[in-house]
Amino acid sequence: MKRAVSISIGSAKRDKIISITLLGEEVLIERIGTDGDMKKAAEMFAAMDGKVDAFGVGGADLGFLIDREFHRLHSVTKLVRKVKVTPVVDGNGLKSSLEYKVKPLLANELSHAILQKRVLIMAGVDRWGLSRAFLESDYECVFGDLMFGLGLPFPIHTEKSLKRLIRIMLPVVSHFPFEWLYPVGKEQEKHTPKWTEYFEWASVIAGDCHYITRYMPDRLDGKVIITNTTTREDVALFKKAGTRILVTTTPVLDGRSFGTNMMEAAIIAATGRKEPVDYSNADDYLAWLKKLVAQIPLNPQIQVLNP
Repeated sequence: MKRAVSISIGSAKRDKIISITLLGEEVLIERIGTDGDMKKAAEMFAAMDGKVDAFGVGGADLGFLIDREFHRLHSVTKLVRKVKVTPVVDGNGLKSSLEYKVKPLLANELSHAILQKRVLIMAGVDRWGLSRAFLESDYECVFGDLMFGLGLPFPIHTEKSLKRLIRIMLPVVSHFPFEWLYPVGKEQEKHTPKWTEYFEWASVIAGDCHYITRYMPDRLDGKVIITNTTTREDVALFKKAGTRILVTTTPVLDGRSFGTNMMEAAIIAATGRKEPVDYSNADDYLAWLKKLVAQIPLNPQIQVLNP
């Protein structure tokens, strides 16, 4: 049996371990949270190096892969600096391909449920494949990168403005402590509604589940949510809030949709790949991964919560 482990700086309450079959191989996939303790996470990566078949970096990104250009987050890469043997991924490979598969869903399966083509994307930089899907589907977009990431009251509306933000801000922001940008550990369990007017304006809420559950208003009646890493508790929360449809960009396994980092690590473990993954020079790797996604196949999953 192969083993893939996602070590996450998120809450340990979301831990899960199950066995799945991928590409004809049985793979044990395990998510281990450290409750925001980055030192502990780094120690676990080092201790398990060479003892598992693939690592996922959970609750954080090693960087952002945007139009095949990788923008490294320096505060996160130190987590895996002592890993020398086991391949490490953070989900960027799957985000660039799997999340883009939402595009045909918008035109077909979801078209009846979306009355106005308006989407709030919690952070476009972090979900470039998802962002491309909406932009190319002619949606009116609000990107919440500055609002939810930095607490600044500036919605971003266009791809041009988002890329300007990447060019100007990302070289500076990449050196910030990661907890300044994203809830970690017990911070993920807090619910503090914010910028609710944009949730109300949008027909679709898309992006990171932790951002959504932390900042969403109490009611999301009739909305479509597109996300992943959902637990049963998250699904119950969305249903109670009146969400009409939930789309997870990774499949639901035993009541849980795992993060892209976990699923990408599982694919690597199943194939027996030993080469390190370098997102800054990833064209061949991304093409290889895309073929495997089609072969498995992995597709977004639709759940109707309130008909």
